Amino acid sequence: MRLFYAGDIHGSDRCFKKFINAGGFYHADVLVLGGDLTAKMVIPVVDRGGGKHEARLFGATEVAETPEEIEDLEQRIAANGFYPYRCTPDELAEAETSTENQANLFRRLIVGTLERWLALAEERLANTDIQCYIMPGNDDDPAVCDVLRQGNRVVNPEFKNVQLPGGFEMVSVGFSNKTPFDSPREMDEDALGTEIEALAGSVRNMSTAIFNFHCPPYDSGLDLAPKVTADLRMVTRGGQPVMVPVGSTSVRKAIEQHQPLLGLHGHVHESRGATKIGRTLCLNPGSDYAAGVLRGLIIDLGIQGIVSHQFVSG
Repeated sequence: MRLFYAGDIHGSDRCFKKFINAGGFYHADVLVLGGDLTAKMVIPVVDRGGGKHEARLFGATEVAETPEEIEDLEQRIAANGFYPYRCTPDELAEAETSTENQANLFRRLIVGTLERWLALAEERLANTDIQCYIMPGNDDDPAVCDVLRQGNRVVNPEFKNVQLPGGFEMVSVGFSNKTPFDSPREMDEDALGTEIEALAGSVRNMSTAIFNFHCPPYDSGLDLAPKVTADLRMVTRGGQPVMVPVGSTSVRKAIEQHQPLLGLHGHVHESRGATKIGRTLCLNPGSDYAAGVLRGLIIDLGIQGIVSHQFVSG
């Protein structure tokens, strides 16, 4: 069985399309997208009259004056992991009047984008035997789960034991431990550990099991992120960010205790790499979604276990 794994695409249209196409491109039997699907920011594309629209992108004002230019601008915004919001000045002012209005707009754009992605995935996978699993992560609004329930060929594997080709089992958790950023889907370590143990209890054979946990194990080298202060400023030393482990102690404990075949992780974009915890190979492909680059893993599995793994990007 060949599995393709990626995560942390954060609203990038370009990365999602590459993910769906990865099945055919890499001849994968299974696709797994391991969380953090949604963007972090809305970019208004404001109608200034006379067909002219403006948007602020990467610190510069972009002007589009024809339907083709407007569409191109919106596509570039979406490709870089933002949500374009075409609006009038009055609509923008209304959205900005309250945090509730902003949250409702953001949720509406999340749902609309995911519904479009889901339709694309169903279309591209319709005449294939590829299994596709897409899971929300800690940064994703709960509305993501509602959209994923609409899928036919696309399945949300979270809190399930799914059977993969070749007799492999995969259990999945998209929640993270607590972060300084108060993201929508976090748990304290005790609660996270309880969920993980319930899933581990459903596994029939740990020697062929995959732990698809968005959060990497603590102090594994797959969880090094910049240290931040209480007001979320980056801590530096000698002009360089101070890196600290931010992974989950519950995830690490579960891997040490149960020793599955494979751990698939994301969450920490800077910590692309591989490590062994006992017999378990743990992998994090990292993320470069803002550049439209999909970082992923090709993993070949056979009766002898993990045959090979390869980091890929494109």
